[in-house]
Amino acid sequence: MKHQSKAASTTYRLSMIAFACQLACMSSTAFAQDQKKQTTESNEPISANQITITGKKVGMGLMVEENAPKARSTITAEELAKQRPTGNAYEALELMPAVNSYNHDASGLFGGGLTLRGFNSDQIGATINGVPVNDSGNFAVYPQEFVDQENTCTQFVTQGSTDVDSPQIGATGGNFGITTCDPAKEKRTRVMQTIGGLHLRKTFVRFDTGLWSDGRSRFFISASDANVEKWKGQGRAMRDHVDLGYRIDFDRFNSINATLLYNRAINNNFATFNLADLNKYGYYYDYAAKFQGHVTPTKGKADNDPSVAFADSYYNLSKNPFENAIASVVGKFRLNENTDVRIVPYYWFGYGTGGNQQRLQSESQFLNTTTGKNTAGVDLNGDGDTLDRVIVANSSVTRTNRPGITASIAHQWNNHTLLGGFWAERAIHEQFGPMVPVDANGIAADIWLESDRIRRPDGSLFQSRDWRTISTAYQFFAQDTMGFMDDKVLINVGVRVPTMKRDFTNFANESAGTTYKIAREYTEVLPQFGARYQVDNNNQFFASLAKNMKAPPNFVYSALPIVNGAPVLGNDVQAETSYNLDVGYRLQSDKLTSQITLYTVDFRDRQATAYNPITDTRSLMNVGKVKTQGFEIEAGNKPINGWSFYGSVGYAKSEFRDNMQFLVTSPTRQVITLPIIGNQLPNTPKWKYGLSVSYEQANWYTRLKAKYTSDQQATMMNDELVPAYTLLGLDAGYQFPKSDLYKKLTLRLSISNLLNEKYRNASSNSVTNAKAVGSFAASSVFYYMGAPRLTSVTLSADF
Repeated sequence: MKHQSKAASTTYRLSMIAFACQLACMSSTAFAQDQKKQTTESNEPISANQITITGKKVGMGLMVEENAPKARSTITAEELAKQRPTGNAYEALELMPAVNSYNHDASGLFGGGLTLRGFNSDQIGATINGVPVNDSGNFAVYPQEFVDQENTCTQFVTQGSTDVDSPQIGATGGNFGITTCDPAKEKRTRVMQTIGGLHLRKTFVRFDTGLWSDGRSRFFISASDANVEKWKGQGRAMRDHVDLGYRIDFDRFNSINATLLYNRAINNNFATFNLADLNKYGYYYDYAAKFQGHVTPTKGKADNDPSVAFADSYYNLSKNPFENAIASVVGKFRLNENTDVRIVPYYWFGYGTGGNQQRLQSESQFLNTTTGKNTAGVDLNGDGDTLDRVIVANSSVTRTNRPGITASIAHQWNNHTLLGGFWAERAIHEQFGPMVPVDANGIAADIWLESDRIRRPDGSLFQSRDWRTISTAYQFFAQDTMGFMDDKVLINVGVRVPTMKRDFTNFANESAGTTYKIAREYTEVLPQFGARYQVDNNNQFFASLAKNMKAPPNFVYSALPIVNGAPVLGNDVQAETSYNLDVGYRLQSDKLTSQITLYTVDFRDRQATAYNPITDTRSLMNVGKVKTQGFEIEAGNKPINGWSFYGSVGYAKSEFRDNMQFLVTSPTRQVITLPIIGNQLPNTPKWKYGLSVSYEQANWYTRLKAKYTSDQQATMMNDELVPAYTLLGLDAGYQFPKSDLYKKLTLRLSISNLLNEKYRNASSNSVTNAKAVGSFAASSVFYYMGAPRLTSVTLSADF
């Protein structure tokens, strides 16, 4: 669905993004080249036609040889090419031992969820080409928005600690990163067409100029359009995406690499349900396919539109339209033989809404901006009175403008590689809740909630919330990497000092009628230590110890009580910190590569965020100390007579070390303790297995992959269990003989959930209790159902 107002604003935004990208290019007057092969967040984008990675590919691209003094896993374009082209970053990581991920559908276009060693996705740093992409307000990650999978060359995970130069203020559980492919050195046009079940289609076209006449510059542009129906209920996902990349290499050590990644999507939501609803309505129940309608209004009479349960909202009033763009420049410059500089300016823009937009609004409950009370009246249905309750469209809109920069300098001195630098960004995060009319067919006047907004009697806009958060973040970091015994021993000592300042303004709105401001600042000194011992060419040991932090999300400052004209932050949530220790062994021989890691994680002031899809609200609390211990095993081989395999095992034993206390005011004021000591973390399976077996010849391949996820707890009280499940997938491909008209004409087959397994995943990892504990009422656990089998085929060719 397109709207004229949205098209106009999109044109304006794209022009601003292009201008920002130009500024970034102009500001990048210095370029950097890493002196030693260090496995850090700073890895530059790599070529689409010659993949350069840390080590040799093994396990069909699901694993590479690593040399970092910490736990780290990497997958390459070889693996990504075998996956369904509509897939997202979470799906690509699903076989890794520490990753517990799921998608809302089989295509990957609707997004999904992820935990890593018990950390939720909003506790894990996420970057693209070194740019932080966690939400600047609540640190959430939306993997379906970032980049076309065809343009991704590597994805990596550092399970225990963020890299010292990683631009993160909300990562206590490591980080994952995406690195896009450089423009190709040879001119080409690549065309890919995917079709499949549920009317799935994706068209992808990429044009590479090859090296220009100067012999140094190259450029690519790609565009894609994807569309798929929901596997249950009505609705679909529609995604348009454009990626651009430019690279100039002045010589081996000096270069500029610029990218612009733009995404525009309109998705219908999948409904989530608790067990009672699932037992009542069944596995395939979803939002209502028919609009409940408006009643005929009569002047002087209280006419109320139908009041429906959340699950019976109209599907066309539960959409997630979102638009975002990421512009970045990586500039590298060699100052002298021993000194290199790296500068990465970036700009991140996002606008969109989401959640359930159907709202039954009383005509007499609009904000009186003079009194701060919801006593003003607006005639919504035109019958001449303000006695009615009318269905309208309303939800939370977010607009983010986020410029930033990372700069570092590396210097080689004897056996030391010294790295130092800073990161800074200023994110303006506007969150508001406008409302628009809904016609007789249940269609909102503007799904983007930009035009036709409903106003109060004084002409101001209705807002179910109205916040502005200015998050100023900066970080200084330093690291010394020391080599001894001809680099057989590598010692890495580093520190980063991130600071986050939140300036939060609540403008008077229908949920909090008083304007107020509040500011908080969070800072921590975060040391890191890593060591690696290379026993011989094939064997190495490594260990790392790091402290990480996460600032509280901005919604903890919302709807605060006002005492003597000042806001009172009753739940002054502290920054979350964690200590991560990894000890591991790597075997990297001519035939087999494997990694075994033992780890322990100690939380301090762990934050727990619960999301309620019915009210579209989040609540946060500190749950004290949490400890997680476990091990991870990965192994993959270089092809033997066409056979390749990759296997992984992950084990996590997690437990709360403190009970939770709540202040309850009804029916009497009292402190209630939830006895959770010793309980397992929600959404943290004890066992996770992954397996991929492939047979490949010169022009064809086939592979079977399997993922087993053991049962998981759904609540902190461990009083509701998520059953274990196993998923199988099949991929195959055939490359046709070369022709004068085309190159690499390839047909690929992808089948997910081969056995049509039914399973579920909890939508939140912070539900306290599913059953009442004394006078402490039960909460509902909402679930995403697992998608059934989906088959697709992809035909691609280069011209």
